[in-house]
Amino acid sequence: MKLCRYDDDRLGVVIGDKVHDVTDAQKEIRAAAPYAMKGDAVIAALPQWKGRLEEMAKKAAGKPVASVKLLAPVARPSKLMAAPTNYSEHINEMRSGGPAGLTHARTHSSNIGEAGIFLKANSSLVGPSEGVAIRFPDRRNDHEVEVAIIIGKQGSDISQDKALDYVAGYSLGLDMSCRGPEDRSFRKSIDGYSVLGPWIVTADEIADPDEIPFKISVGGQVKQDASTNLLIYKMRRLIEFASSFYTLYPGDVYYTGTPKGVGPVKPGDVMVCESPMLGRMEVPVRAHKLGKVAALVG
Repeated sequence: MKLCRYDDDRLGVVIGDKVHDVTDAQKEIRAAAPYAMKGDAVIAALPQWKGRLEEMAKKAAGKPVASVKLLAPVARPSKLMAAPTNYSEHINEMRSGGPAGLTHARTHSSNIGEAGIFLKANSSLVGPSEGVAIRFPDRRNDHEVEVAIIIGKQGSDISQDKALDYVAGYSLGLDMSCRGPEDRSFRKSIDGYSVLGPWIVTADEIADPDEIPFKISVGGQVKQDASTNLLIYKMRRLIEFASSFYTLYPGDVYYTGTPKGVGPVKPGDVMVCESPMLGRMEVPVRAHKLGKVAALVG
């Protein structure tokens, strides 16, 4: 099943090139969820609701996916996790003085086991329709396309042999990076710098998550083209690693690392991320508009 959020926080099941509205299910699930729960109620409910969602989708009129605004398919993750240096050739391009090497190689180990994973602000999460706003055009702002794991249920200290039991599904992701001297999580948590979409492909549709091809094009030119079979820490190891430090909750998003070929984008560019297994999303890049500060009265 392909599950998306779109337009004004509607829930849809994508069948072919059409999205079928199942928002009534989302309302019911959310209404029954405790306000204080950690994680996303819809993702947590998928095991019980998947069959009902599919039946609802069959009865709902479809509308073209191209006619809706795709949001991040997870509404309320408890955290966004990201794996650095998880492709050997990306490590090599950093060491050779590539864009990431300017700010990363001198301050962090290239060994993921030593460097650990890092967290990104939940407020940086957007869907493809929202795009990426460049706040610092004087700096280099790079695309980093990745496959993202969507955690399906709560767990801690998860062993590799049980790891995939905790996965709800997979999406394409962009771990956008603003280069500079500040802490990595700070620079990567700018609004819009964690793109997720176009939807969640549920885990039952992915035979082997360590064999997912994906790529990104900018301006019609392929910039990154790889497969998760090149990951240093494979999917199961990534989940084991993260859960040894954190309790994972339904809807947590885990960016699994980017391959070689990271490169700069600028306002006006369109990033096209695609995978034959996960779908295709177009992500526009624009300039950030300075917000207006209200004058103090007193």
